[in-house]
Amino acid sequence: MASVNIQHRLITLATCNLDQWAMDFEGNLRRVKESIQIAKDRGATYRVGPELELPGYGCEDHFQELDTVEHCWECITELLRGDLTDDIVCDIGMPVIHRGVRFNCRVFLLNRKILFIRPKLSMADDGNYRESRYFKTWKRLRFVEDHMLMTAIANITGQRTVPFGDGALVFKDMALAPETCEELFTPAAPHIFLALSGIEVISNGSGSHHQLRKLDQRLDLMRGATRKCGGVYLYANQQGCDGNRLYYDGCACIASNGEFLAQGSQFSVNEVEVVTATVDLDEVVRYRGVISSLQEQASKAEHVPTVYVDWAACLPKDTEKLPSQPIEVRYHDPEEEIALGPACWLWDYLRRSGASGYMLPLSGGADSSATAAIVGCMCQLVTKAVHAGDTLVEADARRVGQYKEGEQVGTAEEFAHRIFTTVYMGTVNSGSATKDRAKKLAKQIGADHLDVKIDIVIEAMAKLFEVITGKSPRFRADGGSNAENLALQNIQARLRMVLAFMLAQLMPWVRDRSGFLLVLGSANVDEGLRGYLTKYDCSSADVNPIGGISKTDIRRFLYWAADNLGYSELRGVVAAPPSAELEPIREGEAAQTDEQDMGMTYDELSIYGKLRKVSNCGPVSMFRSLLVTWKGKYPPHVISKRVKDFFRYYSMNRHKATTITPAYHAENYSTDDNRFDHRQFLYNYKWPWQFKRMDEIAENLEKGAKAKSESKPHDANKEGNKDVYKEGVHSVN
Repeated sequence: MASVNIQHRLITLATCNLDQWAMDFEGNLRRVKESIQIAKDRGATYRVGPELELPGYGCEDHFQELDTVEHCWECITELLRGDLTDDIVCDIGMPVIHRGVRFNCRVFLLNRKILFIRPKLSMADDGNYRESRYFKTWKRLRFVEDHMLMTAIANITGQRTVPFGDGALVFKDMALAPETCEELFTPAAPHIFLALSGIEVISNGSGSHHQLRKLDQRLDLMRGATRKCGGVYLYANQQGCDGNRLYYDGCACIASNGEFLAQGSQFSVNEVEVVTATVDLDEVVRYRGVISSLQEQASKAEHVPTVYVDWAACLPKDTEKLPSQPIEVRYHDPEEEIALGPACWLWDYLRRSGASGYMLPLSGGADSSATAAIVGCMCQLVTKAVHAGDTLVEADARRVGQYKEGEQVGTAEEFAHRIFTTVYMGTVNSGSATKDRAKKLAKQIGADHLDVKIDIVIEAMAKLFEVITGKSPRFRADGGSNAENLALQNIQARLRMVLAFMLAQLMPWVRDRSGFLLVLGSANVDEGLRGYLTKYDCSSADVNPIGGISKTDIRRFLYWAADNLGYSELRGVVAAPPSAELEPIREGEAAQTDEQDMGMTYDELSIYGKLRKVSNCGPVSMFRSLLVTWKGKYPPHVISKRVKDFFRYYSMNRHKATTITPAYHAENYSTDDNRFDHRQFLYNYKWPWQFKRMDEIAENLEKGAKAKSESKPHDANKEGNKDVYKEGVHSVN
C-alpha cells in the first residue's frame, strides 16, 4: 500500500438508510442526491449508500433487462454533471456490464470523475435471495483491470477507462475499500484481507431485510470484524418496502475498533436518514499495532491492488472537530419489531400503491386484532412524523387521507378513521364476545367500523345448492357428514372474502371519496404451514402483515400492544381461546377451538416449522430430533404419531401455499411458495416409506425400553403414555 501521512488524521464519514423502490429511478436518484447533500453539509468526505441503490435492490428479473443498466448510467451522468460529487467520495450501488458479464457493483465518484468500480465477490443465494440469477461474482481475486466507459459517460468525465476489479482506493491520507452485503457473512470475508492490507476504512453497501431477532447477528459481525482486525466499518442499507414481501430494516451504522460510534433507525417512515461520525484514523493504526498476530499475518499477506487518488480526504489539521465517542447499540424487543416493521411496510405499500386506505375483516380474534393494531401503529408513526415536520410524509398522508385545502392531519385516530375500515361479518355461529371485542378495538384505533350479519347470503347459497342438487347439507352437530360440515364452514369463510373485496371497492364511493381500499389478510405463519385456513377465504387478500409471524409471537405482541400502543382491548383478545366460530354450538357441547381442530398446539407448530425449514428435516429426521427434545414427555410412538399428523396435514394442504396472500417476511420458516419456500404442492400425503421407517425406529426404541423395565411395575397412566389429542380434523379446504 502507498504510504500516507499519519499525523492527526481525523475524517468525517457518512452512511445512510434509503427508502428505495425497485425501478423508481427518478425517486431513487432524488433520495441518493439528498443523502449526498446531507453528508456534505455535515462535513463528510465519504458517503456510502445501499446495495443497488439506483435501481432498487428488489428489481429481480428486471436486472436482466438492458434498460435497467442503461437507466443506472443515466443516473450516474446526473450525479456527475453538477457539483454534488465535489470534495466528497460517493460510493454508489448499481449493476455494471463488464466484458459482457453483468456484475453487482460499487461505483466510486469524486470531483465529477469515476475513480473505481468494484464488483461483488460473493452472491446471496439462500432464503429470499437469488442474486446469481441476475449477476455473476468477480472471481479474479486481488486483480484489477480496465473497464471501458460508454461514450456518454466518457464525454462528461474525460475518461475512456476506469479501474475495475477487487482492489482498494488509496488517497493522500487514508485508504478505503468496500465489501458488499453478503460478503460480511462469508467465512473468508473480504474485510479480513483488507485489514491485513492496511486498509483503514471498510464500507458495506447492503440490501438486508428484516427478520425477527436478526439484527444482533448483523451488528455482532461488524463489531467482531473491527475488534479482531481493527479499522473503521460503515454499513448502509435500504429501509422500507421496495415492492415485494421484504422490509429492508436500515440500521445504518459506523463502528471502529470494536466499538459503535453511530447508529441509524431500524424502522422508520422517513425516506432518507444519514448517519455520520468523525473518526481518528491514527487510532486504527495504534489499535492494529498492538495485536501481534495481526502484525505477523499482515507482514506476509498478499495485499489487494490499490488505485491511488491524488486527493486528501481527512479534515484540516486545525479542525475543531473531535472524534465521535462510542455509543450503546439499540435493539428492539421482538414485540416492538412486530409492531414497527410491518407498520412501516404497510405505509410504503399504501402510499406507493395509489390506494386510499386499508380494509380489514376484523373477527375479534387474535390474528385480525393483531393486524388491526399494526395498522394503528402505522397511523401513529405517520402522524408523529407529520407533527415532527416531515413534509414528504405529510404530503403522502394528505394525499392518501384525501384532506381538503386547509384541513390538517390530526391525531392517529383521526387519520385511521380516514384510511382504515374494519368490518365484523357475523353469523348465527358467532359469539357476542368477539363482536364486542372487534367493535371496541376498532374504536380505540379510530377505524371506521362496520357490523354486518351475513346469514342471509349464506342461506341463499345453501338454498341455491339445494335447488341444484335436491339435497340440503347439515352441520356435524345436526347429524351431517364430515364433508357436509366442512362445506358449510367453508362457504361462510369464502363469502366473507367476497364481501370484503366488494366493500373495499365501494366504501370510498359510499363515503364520497375516490379510490379503493386494499384488503388485509390475517393468517399467521403457523396456520399457513399447517394449512389451517380455507382457500380463498379472508386469508385471501391484497397483503398480509402477519403472514410471516408465529402465533406464539402474535400473542406476545398483543400483550405488548395493549400496554404500549394504547389498545387495552387487546388484553381480552389474547385471553380468549382462538376459535373460527364456524360451527353451531348445541347444548352441552364445548365451543370450537383452533387447536382442537388442528390436532396440535401452536407452540408445536412453531417447532415443526423450524425443524422443517430451518433445520431442513424430513419426517424421519424430525422424528429423531423430537425424540431428544421430547424425551420423557412422550413415548416414541406418540412422537411418531404427532410428526405423522403434521406431515400429513402439511402435504394435504400444501396447495394452499401457491395462492397464499403476499405476506411480510418475518420468520425463517415462512411457507411463502412464491419466493422463499420452494417445494412441490402435490404430495403422497401417506408418506409410506418415511412413516414405515419411523414405525421401525419407534418399535425398536420401545422394545429396548420394555426389556430394561420388565422387572419394574408398569404404570399405564404415567404422563406421556397417552396422546392427549384426538385425530386432527382436516377442517378447511
